Amino acid sequence: MAIPSPPLTVCTVLNESKRIVNAHSCHFLALSVLFLLPLAFSSIVYPTIQNLLADRIPDNSKIFLEISTFDPHQHQPIIPAKTLLIALAFSLFAVVFSLCALGSITYSVFHGFYGRPVKLVSAVKSVVSSFFPLLGTAFISQVLVLLVFVLFGLFVFLVVRGAELMGFELEYSSPYFIGFLAVVVTALFLVLLHLQVNWTLAGVVVVVESKWGFGSLTRSANLIKGMRWVALRLRIFFGFFVGVLGFCSWVSALDLKGDTDGWKSWAFVVQIVVTATSLVLLMLYNAAANTVLYMYCKAVNGELAMEIAEEFAREYVSLPFDNGKVPHLVSVAYA
Repeated sequence: MAIPSPPLTVCTVLNESKRIVNAHSCHFLALSVLFLLPLAFSSIVYPTIQNLLADRIPDNSKIFLEISTFDPHQHQPIIPAKTLLIALAFSLFAVVFSLCALGSITYSVFHGFYGRPVKLVSAVKSVVSSFFPLLGTAFISQVLVLLVFVLFGLFVFLVVRGAELMGFELEYSSPYFIGFLAVVVTALFLVLLHLQVNWTLAGVVVVVESKWGFGSLTRSANLIKGMRWVALRLRIFFGFFVGVLGFCSWVSALDLKGDTDGWKSWAFVVQIVVTATSLVLLMLYNAAANTVLYMYCKAVNGELAMEIAEEFAREYVSLPFDNGKVPHLVSVAYA
């Protein structure tokens, strides 16, 4: 009598991700150094660099004073050009390295899941074919998110204008209007969260199935059905720890308070190293977990068994985890 498989949980996905990464530790270490470490280090030190190199943004009182005493011949931009340039350079750097990391890690985890040889050269080459599809998919997803913001903003505008045309006097500081905005913001948050959960596997679909744009977003939404709670918990898990690290780097930047010698202290250097290393691990396991979740979603939808049968001509696949000493059987509970 067959023993029923345990239900799929976040721990199951994380354990599978850990097995694959440990089985090819040197390979994933090299990918982390190539793509994730520069991304993590720049993300951690960016707030500090912004404070040390860029001109400070005026506080609210100064902004109000500048607006009230506006002189078209002497007026300076509220946000300095140097601040905008640094932010633009960091954004471009982060997009390039994050897409390279996503493409190479997803490719490696996918092949490692099947027990295929995982080579660094092949993983780096996969970036060439997946970079622009990933970029196009990310762009389309952000356009859709922007469209959601516009629709909610238009809804609030129409409600307010409609109430005014009907003769109602609106007080924007009244608890009723604030409560209305709270409901709208909550609905907006839930819609965006639903979209992000549905698009969890979009990047994996781009790399593995060579689909991009609306095709990858739709494919991800179809695959994730029945696994949304697992995907949501994974997002909360990684998002929480990434948020903690980001908060620590932001607080560290504020503590310097423009002190150009503060970054030379050993405490600050150690904090940067520990925070960047932790962020590298989180990003690595986040990409690996999404790929493993993709494989389990295919299994739930009945697609994985056919692929395994085609490649191995048997019902189950033994993955060479633990240095190939202990075979690992892949099984998914349909519950």
